[in-house]
Amino acid sequence: MRLRHIEVFNAIMLTGSVSAAARLINITQPAVSRTLQHAELQLGFPLFQRAKGRLTPTTEALTLYPHIERLFAQLDEVQRLAANLRAGADTGELRILSVLALSYEILPRALKAFREKHPGYAISVESLHSPQIMSALLLQEADVGFAFSPAVHPSLTQETVADSRMVCIAPKGMLPRMLVRNGSVALHDLAERPVIGLDSRDPVGTSLSQACRQAGVGFQQAVVTVQTYHAALAMAHHGLGVALVDGCTARSADTSKVDVLTLEPHIPVPIRALRFTGRPDSVAVRGITRCMQQAIVEAGVV
Repeated sequence: MRLRHIEVFNAIMLTGSVSAAARLINITQPAVSRTLQHAELQLGFPLFQRAKGRLTPTTEALTLYPHIERLFAQLDEVQRLAANLRAGADTGELRILSVLALSYEILPRALKAFREKHPGYAISVESLHSPQIMSALLLQEADVGFAFSPAVHPSLTQETVADSRMVCIAPKGMLPRMLVRNGSVALHDLAERPVIGLDSRDPVGTSLSQACRQAGVGFQQAVVTVQTYHAALAMAHHGLGVALVDGCTARSADTSKVDVLTLEPHIPVPIRALRFTGRPDSVAVRGITRCMQQAIVEAGVV
């Protein structure tokens, strides 16, 4: 099928008639009919059954259509990418993506410092999960992303901004006073405690699982499993269980409700700046990356 065939086929599937399809893609009805006939001739089977002015898709058409939908989604991505390229590489805007864990304490500090040095920039911030950050960077919908996950695409580069670590957040009274006084807790100390589970696909959750296997520690079945570290922190604030989170999230802990303890063994949580490889770093991207490093140090996360 040629691209014009696919366009007409998609329009008819969406509208159900030749006339409506013609209006949708802004061509004449005879042009739609001719293109559809040519497509069916080339394919060697009908795409629609015609009855009472309506077109009903055949089994073959219904089989093809999911693939056509994916193709149009990819075409939409191409159009978005072209629009972003047309907008130019540096228009006085800085588009930042960040995982939620860095958006509460670290990124606001970094942006305050950045604004003092670059007051003329229009800044947009969006909090997303790591896979979404990487997809947006590949489409050049953002200038830089900050995440814990490593870059998994060859068109993305990464820079380690800092190395945080995992921290234990325990509801007041849940852990023995001696551990709290020491300010440190080992994985085996938590084996019999209710623990808020992290998604196993999450980079921090994966690191925690590996550390538990190496230490020969198995936790009780998680009382609840969450996908964000601040959700785990909120569960700990309400006494549901112990949260094992990154140091940046731990900065938001309410110490009137929870104890914040160093977790042993040391489980590193690298904080990475992700960028699109094919685009040179701008002054703004370099500036916000330095400000993130400074904010992390000032917050006492490392």
